[in-house]
Amino acid sequence: MKKIFLSVGLLICLCINAWAHVGSPGVTFEGGAGPYKLIANINPPDVIPGTAAVTVYLEGAAKGTHVSARPVYWYAGADGTPKADVAEPSTTERGRFDIKVWLMSTGTSSIELAITGPQGKGTVVVPVMAVSTAKRTMPASLGWGLFAMAVFLVILMVTIISSSVSDSQLNPTEQLTKRLRRRRVTGAFGAVVVLGLILWGGYSWWNAAAASYNKYLYRPLQASTTLNNQNGLLKFTIDTAQLNELSRSRRGNLTRKMNYLVPDHGKLMHMFLVKADALDVFAHLHPRRADSVTFVTQIPNLPAGKYWIYADITRLSGFAETIIDTLSIPETIYRQASNPSQLSRIADKDDTYFITNPINNKNFTRPSVNAVMCGAPGVETKLQDGTSAVWVQRPGQDLKAGQLTELTFEMLDENRKPAKLEPYLGMMAHAVILKDDGSVYIHLHPSGSYSMGSQKALLDRMAFHQPLDKYLPAPQVFADSVNRMVASLDAMNEGERNQLLMAGMKHGNAGSNEHSAHQISFPYTFPQPGKYRIWVQTKRNGKILNSAFDADVK
Repeated sequence: MKKIFLSVGLLICLCINAWAHVGSPGVTFEGGAGPYKLIANINPPDVIPGTAAVTVYLEGAAKGTHVSARPVYWYAGADGTPKADVAEPSTTERGRFDIKVWLMSTGTSSIELAITGPQGKGTVVVPVMAVSTAKRTMPASLGWGLFAMAVFLVILMVTIISSSVSDSQLNPTEQLTKRLRRRRVTGAFGAVVVLGLILWGGYSWWNAAAASYNKYLYRPLQASTTLNNQNGLLKFTIDTAQLNELSRSRRGNLTRKMNYLVPDHGKLMHMFLVKADALDVFAHLHPRRADSVTFVTQIPNLPAGKYWIYADITRLSGFAETIIDTLSIPETIYRQASNPSQLSRIADKDDTYFITNPINNKNFTRPSVNAVMCGAPGVETKLQDGTSAVWVQRPGQDLKAGQLTELTFEMLDENRKPAKLEPYLGMMAHAVILKDDGSVYIHLHPSGSYSMGSQKALLDRMAFHQPLDKYLPAPQVFADSVNRMVASLDAMNEGERNQLLMAGMKHGNAGSNEHSAHQISFPYTFPQPGKYRIWVQTKRNGKILNSAFDADVK
């Protein structure tokens, strides 16, 4: 049985797709639910329990069409899923439906959307990571109001209890005796003690609950990055102290072990290096696992300076994370190894980098044969091989934060005809969006920012009605199996690998000839105003094509 589950797990690995971000928690989905085509935009809560705001745009919604939604957790499966709630159709925008869905527990979760209408019924599961990332503070006015009410209630209770053992014992014409006065004092004192104990118990419970919430508040994993100045070998070490602190439960031990990482598009880690502040150098690397927490790679010939690192990993449960760090590359780095054959085994054939102009400067500030001018909406930009990249958007059209946007790009060949694109790591395109201060980062694909791997994991879990931990192999066995799988993928030719990586995938914005589609789009909602740079990666004639565009979001 373990072998069976391992096979299932590895199948998940093949098509898993990153849902990773920094400062951009919203999830977009573009695709189908049975006979219906839709775009869903989900904003998960930053405090669990909390409500996720779900908006569904249904293409060609006919009269009598209904949309409902319910949460589905990976650990609970379908057996622990509540009933669905019905979404409200918009009165001003045809085909739009809105609903709020409660997420009661942390972990890998999803929103299952069900559409019923004249064409029948269709369902789709959109993964959402349910984690608490914020703490609420009580308004001062509410706090003082509750304090005044508590004082009033304590005085009232002390008065009631003391009177119940003294004054209430008298008939209407009787006077309070010395004995009853003592009982009144004793009753009041006893009431104060009891109420004090109750309040102290409530205070202790409140602090314990707050401490527990703080402990399990989601905090990104930490890592340390070192660079060997003699041979340019980068070592990225993940700090697991935080995970050890959290992994007390059996479920936690099951899902949080670093040995249970799974590949995303055939790679265990996608690492992006971006030149800090200027954003004029971009590298997409794929470090290899040296042990459960250490990844190594050979950095390309990057200019010296400070770099922001964003490393995406995904767990077997479908939980995807981005680990951030910084790296300083010195001018004097010596990148020629004494043993080139050893380096060739470390460098990844799918690594790529390129240089463009700084985000606030339209001119190149560093000479390089690998440089490409950054594009703008509606303006064509030439890439290294003669391909042209165009951001298909009207110049001057505003991009607004919090508003779902289709970022559409067109690739043209040297004759200005649609370029025939090839899959890059099993997808027709990859995009990275980064705010100029580094506070917002997301790695997404044409089908949206959701994780297809998480989606498959959840669907498998929903069809699997037994505890999952019974069938997991030992952590090291699983890690070794994944390492062998990654190595075998690297050894395949492009055709074989893409066929395997793309199995079961549906590209929402591509037609029947999707593998030669020259136009790609990414549904995305910018979380906040500011200046952003968008890197788009495609592949043509066996070469990875990098392009960059700047966006000013209002």
